[in-house]
Amino acid sequence: MKTPASMLSKITLSLMLAGSLAACNQNKTEDKTATTTTPAASSTTGARAEEIVFVNSDSLLTKYEYFKDMSARLEKKGKAAQADLVGRGQAFQREVAEYQKAAATMSADQRQATEQRLQRKQQELQAYQQNAGAQVQNDQAGEQAKLYEKVAEFLKTYAKDKGYKMVMTYQKGNSGILYGDASLDITSDVVKKLNEAYTKDKK
Repeated sequence: MKTPASMLSKITLSLMLAGSLAACNQNKTEDKTATTTTPAASSTTGARAEEIVFVNSDSLLTKYEYFKDMSARLEKKGKAAQADLVGRGQAFQREVAEYQKAAATMSADQRQATEQRLQRKQQELQAYQQNAGAQVQNDQAGEQAKLYEKVAEFLKTYAKDKGYKMVMTYQKGNSGILYGDASLDITSDVVKKLNEAYTKDKK
């Protein structure tokens, strides 16, 4: 069974916003003539016209309060499951030790019956351990899906409001972005607004 630390590491590495999130185009209110003059106007006024931006997923995970709470929930479940398994394993080991002490005074039939019972308990314990591990993984996958949907839905609205056509993700050592100008990094603003929304949801 995976430890809480390895679980959280997997969550961090697996949160890839996976490519891009397409946003709706801004409403066009200018007529055709006005539209043809927009590029020149933008260049003279120095207005920002970025259509592709990116979010640093490492920073997002370390600063997003929802992710912190999610990680705490998973860690708590992982520790509880681990403690349960340890307790069951220790109880089984005590039974085995008691049998080994008493085996010399037991009849052949008693030894055979006890060994068969212990063997069944060992198999049951192994099955329980596998089921517990699968449950932890299912909980983790469910939480990851919720996190992705929450961030993705937020970014769709955010990109539409800002006029961005694409929001990409950057993660050190595991990213398709080799270089991005700092002006295209919207992580701080995204984290701020995500935390504001999460605080409202908690209330």
